[in-house]
Amino acid sequence: MPAEQKAETIVYEVGAGLYINITNRCPCNCTFCLRGAADGVKEGESLWLDHEPSLEEIGEALSNVDFSKYEEVVFCGYGEPCERLDELVYAAKLIRERTALPVRLNTNGLGDLINSKKTAPVLAQYINRVSISLNAPDKETYNSICRPVFGGDAYNAMIQFALECKALMPEVNFTVVDVLSEEQLRQCRELCGGLGIRLRVRKYV
Repeated sequence: MPAEQKAETIVYEVGAGLYINITNRCPCNCTFCLRGAADGVKEGESLWLDHEPSLEEIGEALSNVDFSKYEEVVFCGYGEPCERLDELVYAAKLIRERTALPVRLNTNGLGDLINSKKTAPVLAQYINRVSISLNAPDKETYNSICRPVFGGDAYNAMIQFALECKALMPEVNFTVVDVLSEEQLRQCRELCGGLGIRLRVRKYV
């Protein structure tokens, strides 16, 4: 975290979405991660937190939001939201009480390993869209690109999480970044087709 960063951004805007930033922790160290190149998604805005916001701070940040301005709410900051599962669920519940907007979770899909329990049933109570970072067509490529702390267990756990979300939530997507080769992208499309989960290719920024 940059030493000069003191203020923190819990809520921020990207397009028509309201984004929620509750942690900078992540069990992956992806080679293409934006965190290594910029402090945030907008110039002059930093998503590095000087501390993880408490439930009270999250609630206060959300209490000041005019949800009518947005098309969806997205849990996605400079960290993996499932690192703070209780806070994530708390915030999602508050949002559900105030708006009928779709609530999306952007995740690396490793919440089960992080929390040592099944997380899809918990998340499905308040979240209806999940975007999972597939990032690779196989375990070996995934480990070299994403460098998860969980090692060889990560890839299969991510796939299993996606399938459990698919059974419980109306919208589940995999994503990959277009830094992959055409052959790797083809393999990802084939994998997702077999799993019955839509694939979205994201442009590397």
